[in-house]
Amino acid sequence: MGNVDKKERFKTIAEKRVNNAIKVIKSIGNLSNKRNYSYDEKQVRKIISALRSATKEVENDFLVPEKKSSGQFKL
Repeated sequence: MGNVDKKERFKTIAEKRVNNAIKVIKSIGNLSNKRNYSYDEKQVRKIISALRSATKEVENDFLVPEKKSSGQFKL
């Protein structure tokens, strides 16, 4: 497989996965609707912290590709 093929495959898959991630993150934002849900500030901070941590892990994966971690989120 040539570099052009790998670059094109990366672009195609990256666009699909990033768009899916954005869609899912926006759906998490829907949880902020107080008419449908009840939550406290501690839970919100935990959600925000988990999302920031996950994006930081992705950033680190690109900077240091050998390191991998598999964290699960739980309220």
